[in-house]
This record gives sequence, structure tokens and C-alpha cells, in this order.
Amino acid sequence: MVSKNTICLWYDGTALDAATFYAKTFPDSAVGAVHRAPGDYPAGKQSDVLMVEFTVMGIRCLGLNGGPRVPHTDAFSFQVATDDQAETDRLWNSIVGNGGQASACGWCKDRWGLSWQITPRALIAAVTDPDPAAAKRAFDIMMKMTKIDIAVIEAARRG
Repeated sequence: MVSKNTICLWYDGTALDAATFYAKTFPDSAVGAVHRAPGDYPAGKQSDVLMVEFTVMGIRCLGLNGGPRVPHTDAFSFQVATDDQAETDRLWNSIVGNGGQASACGWCKDRWGLSWQITPRALIAAVTDPDPAAAKRAFDIMMKMTKIDIAVIEAARRG
């Protein structure tokens, strides 16, 4: 059964570039149909790429080339749960190293301005530790990080 819910992401003419990058970077991701404009529109001309259907880690998305009026904000982000430091590093470095920007606490933005949380499962386990002191130590050290360092988080959790 095909989901009725699709995430629509607004781009300024770069939806196909973004979808292609996501498909190369994230597992279970692919570019699907590319739809061209049947006529001129405010942000483009007839036959320009208007919409791109793609999946990011199994989530259906539609990239809409709507023009520069609506930039991405931190109000929406993809949160990616990583299993180890190698996966965390690979994804973080792919996003930031491809024209993106580092932020705080495991967040970064891709070159199109879309926010990503590259979140190791070990971080979630640490900041939700049943021992409030261990959770606070892990949380406090996380607040000082950009890319998450699992070994440092686990050391803080242990005290």
C-alpha cells in the first residue's frame, strides 16, 4: 500500500541535485520520477524540472522547485539514528563536506539549507539513562559538541 502522506520540500531550482545527493548518501534512498513543468511558472520555464519524487531512508518526499521565496528552517529536520561512530562520521562529513554547515548537538545543514540531526543511538541511550546523574553528564557534554563523539558521550555517562 502506498502512503497518502509525502513530505514536500521546497527548493530554488535544485530539487534534483538535492535528491541525487540524498540517494547517494543515505541507505534506502532513491530518486524516482522527475516531472517537468508543462508551462512557464513564476520560478521557472516550461520543461524545467518542477518536481522530483524521491525517498530518503524509506521516507517518501517530493522536491518542489518553487523558487527562492521559501527557504528551509530548523523547524523541520531529518533525524538519522546512527549505529556507530563510523556511520556518524560518514553521514556528518558527507553533509558538511558537500557545502553544508555544522551546527550544535549533532545538527548540521546541507548545502540546500535542510537541517539534519545525525544522532547516534548511543547518545539517545545516554541522555535517557535511568540514572539522572549519568544522563545529565552525557547531556552536558553533548551540549558542547557539534558532531557527536560517541566515546566522549559514553565516558561522560560512566562518570
